[in-house]
Amino acid sequence: MPTDPSKQEAARRALALDDDALAHECEVDVFIASGPGGQHRNRTKSGVRLTHRPTGVTVTATERRSQAQNRSVAKTRLRAALKALSFVRTVRRPTKPTRSAQRRRVETKRRHGEKKRLRSGHEDV
Repeated sequence: MPTDPSKQEAARRALALDDDALAHECEVDVFIASGPGGQHRNRTKSGVRLTHRPTGVTVTATERRSQAQNRSVAKTRLRAALKALSFVRTVRRPTKPTRSAQRRRVETKRRHGEKKRLRSGHEDV
């Protein structure tokens, strides 16, 4: 899946930033996270969603009851997502086996077939 080179470059640049500078480039949304954790989780805004504006990458963290812990987890996930986005795949070019490699393969198959033919006990020579 080819990605936009400008987004790859923005992701590489963002990975070099410290946490405060990276947070400055992000839009932070806090929301009420549902699930186990009781009233502290179900009635407080402990879920965190980070959106990195230059690349459009969005991550969320809602596992913890603490907004500060969720913010830390979201930053870690954002760095992982930016690292995946900045990865440049190398182009693979198809290659053909050499003539000698083809010859060796055919010779090995011929020997194997001969061995099996002799094993059966038939004289098809």
